[in-house]
Parts: sequence; C-alpha cells; structure tokens
Amino acid sequence: MIRGVIIMNDKGKPRLVKFYEFQPVEKQQELIRSIYKILCSRADNVSNFVKADSIFGPDARLVYKTFATLYFVFIFDASENELAVLDLMQVLVETLDKCFSNVCELDVVFNFKKVHTILDEIILGGQVIETSSTEVVKAVEEISKLENKSNSIISSIPGWQR
Repeated sequence: MIRGVIIMNDKGKPRLVKFYEFQPVEKQQELIRSIYKILCSRADNVSNFVKADSIFGPDARLVYKTFATLYFVFIFDASENELAVLDLMQVLVETLDKCFSNVCELDVVFNFKKVHTILDEIILGGQVIETSSTEVVKAVEEISKLENKSNSIISSIPGWQR
C-alpha cells in the first residue's frame, strides 16, 4: 500500500503532501522534516530507495527522485514493489508534464487542485488505480470540462453569486 506522496522543493518546503493513513498535522510536519533530512544527507551516486523503518515503522520504504528543483517522494510498505513505485512516480511526472507542459514548482503551487486531481486518478486510498499517463490526462480533461460546464450553469442563474 502507498502510505503517502510528498512533493517538496530542494529547500524542504512541501508543495504537495498526501498521506493515505491519518497523520496529525504536527506529525506530518515532523515526518517531512525527517524525510528532507535523509534526502539532503544522501550522496548523488546512491540508490533512490531508502528503508524508512525509523520514521514510519516496520516494513516502511521510501523511494524518491529529483526532477529539476523538486523531490518526488513516495512512502509505501513491503506489499509494493520498489521498482513499480519508481515507475509509478515516473507516470505522475509524465502526467504533470503533459498537463502543464514542462511542469515546474510554480505549476504545483498555483494549480494544487489539478495536481491533487491527477494524483487521485493515479492513487486512490493508497491503492494504485491507473498507470497510464494518457488515461489519466483524459480523465483530468474530462473533469475540467465538467467543472467548467457546472460553473457556466451556476453563473447563468440570475441572482446567484459564488
């Protein structure tokens, strides 16, 4: 099971945090600091896989990858394959690139709702539900069309204000 997904910049500032098991906000902040500390202390030539038992408990693993100034971090348990999670991370990044044409930190910050929608189309409740970036992009475009349609219906109602 995927336990969480974190996108943070190279200064440790979280840009997207999604845990699939309840974590109080204080605990989330502590976990993010611990993860950032681990990532910063690792050399560039080492594996992207980290045993995270000390942070998340037994059988917890962490896989990360750096794209430009962003760290993409997936936390998962022993039931998931490390290489499959790394591939899933690549699907997320490819999908973000397709939706934002060369995704950058500002895209994640200013389009957080769309980024969450993309992530929800790939992972739901800690379970992987889609691994095709093309299918995810189609679903996100359909959701955007429905949102735009509902907004136009609401704005056409006389006297209705958002």
